[in-house]
Amino acid sequence: MTDESHLLVQARSGAREFAAFYRHFERPVLGFFVNATGRSDLAADLTAETFARALEAVAAFDPTRGRADQWLFGIARHVLAESYRRRRVEASARARLGMPELILDDDTAETIVRLSSGHGDASLALALLPDEQRRAIEARVLDGREYPEIADELRCSEALVRQRVSRGLRAVRSRLAGGQ
Repeated sequence: MTDESHLLVQARSGAREFAAFYRHFERPVLGFFVNATGRSDLAADLTAETFARALEAVAAFDPTRGRADQWLFGIARHVLAESYRRRRVEASARARLGMPELILDDDTAETIVRLSSGHGDASLALALLPDEQRRAIEARVLDGREYPEIADELRCSEALVRQRVSRGLRAVRSRLAGGQ
């Protein structure tokens, strides 16, 4: 189990443990949302909703099914897609948890932009890929698995897995070089 997954498993124990998980991932998640939306206020709202949903679902995390960062960024991608679809930031998990409305002053918004300005790392670029490309790259590059095994798992041809890895890596390189 990775250190991050261990953090998430420990987060089930209580508020202090979840806070450690939150602190570990707050900046990457904020960076993901700033990059996706271009707005610090919107990024802060989306980040708050993502962690609220993570808190609600922490007991369901299974480290045998994936890493903590994959799990959390999966929630983040879902929150972002839902917000685009509804044309507003959903706050249902925050409401269920009784969290107050998030209000940012100008200094906080500037701090979010400054903190997330260095977000162009590979994990963020990977998180922004379409799910099929991200999963193929994680299996091949990060986990070192063979193409036939990945193709069986993803229920597609080996050639399609190779194509997804190639296109995904090209997109990651482009994002890291500032092309997207």
